[in-house]
Amino acid sequence: MARILTGIQSSGKPHLGNLLGAILPGVELSQRPDNECFFFIADMHSVTSIKDAASRKEHSRAVAAAWIACGLDTDRHVFYRQSDVAEVGEFAWYLNCFTPFPMLANAHSFKDKSDKLSDVNAGLFTYPVLMAADILMYDAEFVPVGKDQQQHLEMTRDIAGALNAQLSEELLVLPEARIQSDVQTVPGTDGQKMSKSYGNIIDVFAPEKELKKQVMKVVTDSLGLDDPKDPDSCNVFALYSLLADPAQAAQMRKNYQSGGFGYGHAKLALFELILERFRDERGEFTRLMEDPSALEEELKKGADKARAASAPVLQRVRKSLGFKPA
Repeated sequence: MARILTGIQSSGKPHLGNLLGAILPGVELSQRPDNECFFFIADMHSVTSIKDAASRKEHSRAVAAAWIACGLDTDRHVFYRQSDVAEVGEFAWYLNCFTPFPMLANAHSFKDKSDKLSDVNAGLFTYPVLMAADILMYDAEFVPVGKDQQQHLEMTRDIAGALNAQLSEELLVLPEARIQSDVQTVPGTDGQKMSKSYGNIIDVFAPEKELKKQVMKVVTDSLGLDDPKDPDSCNVFALYSLLADPAQAAQMRKNYQSGGFGYGHAKLALFELILERFRDERGEFTRLMEDPSALEEELKKGADKARAASAPVLQRVRKSLGFKPA
C-alpha cells in the first residue's frame, strides 16, 4: 500500500482552480484501494501572508468542508489540520538545523520576492523546511505536486538525505514526487491563472447570485452575436471544456463556430454547467459550514490519527539527536 500526502493552504475559500487542480484529483487518488492518503489543511503555512486569526479560522473551515463535500472518506484516510499536530513545529526545527542557507536562498518561494527583502519574513524564507516536515513526519512515500512545487519536493529529499547521512541512520523515508503533468491550468475570469491573489476566481460554493456574477465577468473579445468565434482562444470555452463531457464540449464548439451564439449565451451555459456539475457538493458544503461542530469533530479525528502516525518518526529523530523521548 502506498502512502500519499498532500496539503492545501487555508488562504481562502477553495475556488474552481483548487478543486480541479488539487482536491478532486486527491479524492480520486483516495478512492483507489491500494492508497493510504494523508491530506491536510496547511494553516500554519498561511501565517506567512495572513495575520488575521478570524480569517484563517474561516478559511480552514472552508477548506475542510470542500474536501469532505467532494467525497473524501475521512474514516478510511487521515484528514487533519496542520496546526492540530503541533509537533510538526518541533520537527521542522530539527530539519532547519540540517538545511544549508544557500538551499533556502535558492528556493522559488523566496527568490520571487527577494527584490524587496523588507517584505520577506523568516517564515517565508524557511517555508520549504516546514513543508519538508509536513512530508517527512508521516513517512510519506509519494507526494502529488505540480511542476511549480517540484523544487520543494527535491529540497525535502535533500534535507532528509542530509539528516540520514550525518546521523548514520536511515531515519527518514525519501519521498517521490508524483508530477501532475496532466492537470491543466485553470484560467481565471481575467484569463490569467485562477488565483485568490489575482482576484479572478470562480467560487463554486458561492450563492447562485454571486456565482453568476463571477462567471459573467469572464473576459472575452468584442466579436458580436452573429460572428463565428474561435473557441480555442476563449476563456469561457476553456472553463466550460474543463467541466463538460465530450458531447457537451463538442456542441459548445459547434455553437461558437456557427455564429448566432454570443458570449453572454456561453457564460450562461458555463454557469448552468457549474451548478449541475457541483450540485451535490454545493449542498454538502453549505450543510457543513452551517455545522462547525461537525467539522471540528472530523478534524479532531484526523489529528488523532495523524499524531499516532507521526509519533514514531519524531521519536526516532529525537533519539538520534540525543533527546529524551517526548
